[in-house]
Amino acid sequence: MDAAPTPPVTLVIFGATGDLTRRLLVPAIINLTRSRLVGDDLHILGIGIEPGDDEFLRGRLDQFLNHLSGEEPTVKDEAWESLRRRISYTSGDFTKDDIFIEIGKRLGPNANAAFYLAVPPSFFGTIVEKLAAHGLTDESDGVFRRVAIEKPFGTDLASAQALNAQILAQVGESQVYRLDHFLGKETVQNLMTARFANMMIESLWNSRYIDHVQITAAEIVDVGSRGKFYDATGALRDMVPNHLFQLLAMIAMEPPNSFDAEAIRNEKSKVLKALRIYTPDEAKTHGVRGAYGAGPLNGAQLPAYRDTKDVLPDSRTETFVALKLYADTWRWAGVPFYLRTGKALTARDTEIVITFQPVPFAQFRETDVKSRLPPNRLVIQVQPDEGMSMEISIKSPGLSVDTVPVSLDFRYADKFDIAKTTGYESLLYDLFIGDQTLFQRADGIEAGWAAVQPFLDIWAGDQSVPDAYAPGSMGPASADELIQRDRRQWHELGVILHHDKKDGK
Repeated sequence: MDAAPTPPVTLVIFGATGDLTRRLLVPAIINLTRSRLVGDDLHILGIGIEPGDDEFLRGRLDQFLNHLSGEEPTVKDEAWESLRRRISYTSGDFTKDDIFIEIGKRLGPNANAAFYLAVPPSFFGTIVEKLAAHGLTDESDGVFRRVAIEKPFGTDLASAQALNAQILAQVGESQVYRLDHFLGKETVQNLMTARFANMMIESLWNSRYIDHVQITAAEIVDVGSRGKFYDATGALRDMVPNHLFQLLAMIAMEPPNSFDAEAIRNEKSKVLKALRIYTPDEAKTHGVRGAYGAGPLNGAQLPAYRDTKDVLPDSRTETFVALKLYADTWRWAGVPFYLRTGKALTARDTEIVITFQPVPFAQFRETDVKSRLPPNRLVIQVQPDEGMSMEISIKSPGLSVDTVPVSLDFRYADKFDIAKTTGYESLLYDLFIGDQTLFQRADGIEAGWAAVQPFLDIWAGDQSVPDAYAPGSMGPASADELIQRDRRQWHELGVILHHDKKDGK
């Protein structure tokens, strides 16, 4: 069934001159326009601190799209020309009343509006309070007013609870859309369909058949020019309570009683609330952190993280983290979830690896199989090449019984045209139609922070520095030790779906 066009709406973007707006939001809306999922009744009102008029913002976006068109010839086309006429801009201080009075005048009392906070987190609570104080979040007579908030949502459990309390004192939970752009990926959205529409998968989806789960979000890039932000954040805060936990929740959730947004969010929240909260001693043995040193990366000499611009020379901030977690539910009792994320690693690679229990060796004791058979694995590739791969064992040709692993592969790009999407199309569409399925709820956010708080606490009180690792490696040796203690090993980065990836093909 084809998706219906969105209702009339004005997208009010706070931070309209920023990188997120021009690089992701506007190209996503162009794609929605091209697909006829938004029409001429969608308007964009950009809000920024830089002085300028409507043509100022349109010109800024023109410049970016002209640059992008060198790589994507269809980005700037009739859809952009149609949308361009419906973009306006006003400048002002987000903390002052004047800008909100102006927004009220431009919207009027009967316009649907979605307020997108593409701003630093320090502005989240203030903007929502100002919107509410000026009546801009009031809903009546079929008029909706929604607030979309980018991560990071808090920096620890206490700050996340405080921010939720501040925002929910002004608007209802049904009006708040907490974004995680990973959830806009086709493969992530397909996780539920792959599980619940395929009995052969769901029937094996439990501790009886699954040995362990690995979730990796690796980046090949270093911190670069984001030293000031990153040194105050670190790998754990930046990636684990949001991106990685959302992937974990999609993998570990129970079947919802419907595909209604609240039914799905209920099950995801249950998983996050079931994550085991470690004691300080347990946290010490269930998590490791690292920071990259100096060395070659992508043909250039990379300085050590501590020598990066705007990073404190005695920084104890991690650029890599690996955790071993448990979801204490009947389905997942005793199944460890190994999570890792880091910068300046071997490959850009976000994947979920489901490793099944090993095959009993008894059947092969009279054959020439000399070692333990490799376990079956389901590899779910989130980015860059979205798809799935099932690793199974077969007999190789010949008279002897020799087994070899093979992969049954599927890539989205081979079957569907998804190359020109940004990942924000589905998130913006759902924001406009009021579907909160892909957005995080307050209790899920807080449950995620509660699970990582023990690690934050012990590292805050630990005067040691993160373990060093070489740029272009798979992280520090301590990460390997974390999983090898359990007689397991990490799935090799970049070796997914097609073995020729190792050669960069």
